[in-house]
Parts: sequence; structure tokens; C-alpha cells
Amino acid sequence: MGIKSISAVMASAALAAPAPLYAGTSADVPAELQTKIDEAASVCGEMDGGTFAMEDTAIQRVDLDGDGDEDWVLNESAFACSTAASMYGGTGGTMSHFLIDDSLASMLTQGWGMAKLGPHTVLLADVHGSQCDGINPTPCVTASVWDAEEKVWRSTGASWE
Repeated sequence: MGIKSISAVMASAALAAPAPLYAGTSADVPAELQTKIDEAASVCGEMDGGTFAMEDTAIQRVDLDGDGDEDWVLNESAFACSTAASMYGGTGGTMSHFLIDDSLASMLTQGWGMAKLGPHTVLLADVHGSQCDGINPTPCVTASVWDAEEKVWRSTGASWE
């Protein structure tokens, strides 16, 4: 993939930003994500009686697999605990949980976005530099596509010549 192709993918990612934040009630949140929220609140409470908070930005609806239906994303970057400032993230990033139908997959990210590349809907994630044989500030991005038949995310560590 040449520089022009990479630029096109990145520009596409900017245009395919996640959908507006979810403003529904907690009763509407799928059980798989509610379990993650409940676990985070419990861990916070166990940390010197901390109080758990979750910003409205924690839950997003976005088409992750290109089928035209909005899927679910839970971003722990929008979690907070009153007694532990870095409980839900640090220099490596924070957990993002991606739910398509009943398949939940999680990844430590420093941010993510969506792009279209030909027929593919691509999840781009800014990840810790150690995943690219570097250190935290080393630029490192992974691209994944959803395999609906196998119900898994697919990506590669392509070899550069």
C-alpha cells in the first residue's frame, strides 16, 4: 500500500467517525456491556469505597461490520473512580469493547475510528507502541475487519520490505 493509499484510508477514517453518542437508558444497554460497567463499578467501590462515574461518551452506536446496522461500543476512557485516577487507563490506553450481535471483543486502545476500504468496513485502532516493536510514543495503528461468518476480527502484522 503506497503513501496515497494510506492517506486515502486515513481521510476515510476521519469521514467515518463513530455515530453520535448513545443517549438511551441503562435498560437499553446490552447485557454484555452492562456486565463490563457493573464490574468496573464494583472494582471502584472496593478501592477504598470509591464512587464510580461514567460519562455519556462511554457508549457509542456505530456500524462496525458494514451491514448497515448500528453495533455497540463501550469506551472505558469515559469511566472514572473517585479513589483511583488511573484505574481504567494509563499510558497504554484504555479498554474499548466492541459488540456485534452477541459477539464481544475488547482491545486496549489509545483511540479508534472507522474507515471504508473497498468493500470493507475497517476498525482502525491507535495502540501502544510496543505492539510495533517500539515504546509508548512510537506511532502504531492496527486495522481490523469483521468476519461475519466466523464471528471474529481479522487483522495482520503485514511484512514490509
